[in-house]
Amino acid sequence: MSIRIVTDSTCDLPEAIIAKYGITVVPLYVNVGSQSYLDGVDLSREEFYECLPGYNPLPTTAAPSPERFRQAYEGLAADGAAEILSIHISISLSAVVDAAHLGAQETQAVPVTVFDSGQLSMGTGFLVVAAAKAAAEGRSMAEIVALLEELTSRTHVFAALDTLEFLRRSGRMSGAVAGLGTLLQIKPLLKMHNGNPTAERVRTSSGAIKRLINLLSDLAPLEQAAILHSYAPDKGEHLRQLVPHLLPAGEVPSVNITPVIGAHIGPGAVGFACITARGK
Repeated sequence: MSIRIVTDSTCDLPEAIIAKYGITVVPLYVNVGSQSYLDGVDLSREEFYECLPGYNPLPTTAAPSPERFRQAYEGLAADGAAEILSIHISISLSAVVDAAHLGAQETQAVPVTVFDSGQLSMGTGFLVVAAAKAAAEGRSMAEIVALLEELTSRTHVFAALDTLEFLRRSGRMSGAVAGLGTLLQIKPLLKMHNGNPTAERVRTSSGAIKRLINLLSDLAPLEQAAILHSYAPDKGEHLRQLVPHLLPAGEVPSVNITPVIGAHIGPGAVGFACITARGK
């Protein structure tokens, strides 16, 4: 039985990993003025972040249509898929899961299971790779879903933003709160766990870095980790140098966050995605 994995472009997985496991990625949309771009297809991350501060109005984002998902599912069925597992950004952050569900209902050629990762960025990406590996090992759909449910409870993403301005301009917070934050040099720290987005306020950039390290320390030991940044690789590498004792053995990639998320958090954000060790 061949189980194929579908995800969306917010997963932030490197192209090499996507190709290695035959993962299908359905892109979201980034809308800049009257122009609509497919995330990761029509617009590079470098180009987007370089232009982001000058965009007026701020870019908006949109989920793929159910029809896009149906086309992806039926294309995989035609390629021999016996079942499809579609894993996506948390429903608390985006309508992607709803669109995937509708696309699955309209698909007749193959059974489709839609899974809400409860995460974003590499928090979703870690789950997608785990599912792809399990499918390659011949595990059943029920076994893979059970694996993902267990992993979800141990997966965390948290990042410190450089500014409140993009949250304000994207409509994710009130202008009054954003103005207060700027006045007091508040750096928002966003956290995501098990589908529940939360936030903290830290007064300074140095305080935000210290808080990130404290959060990582509280979660250690770690099974997997990635450093996340929005067009701030130097900040990401500086953060890495501060926490070598907390990072797991093996590769810990530094990932430039997708424009779909970057449109809301702005450039200069930095943080972690991680999976805690079992029994933690």
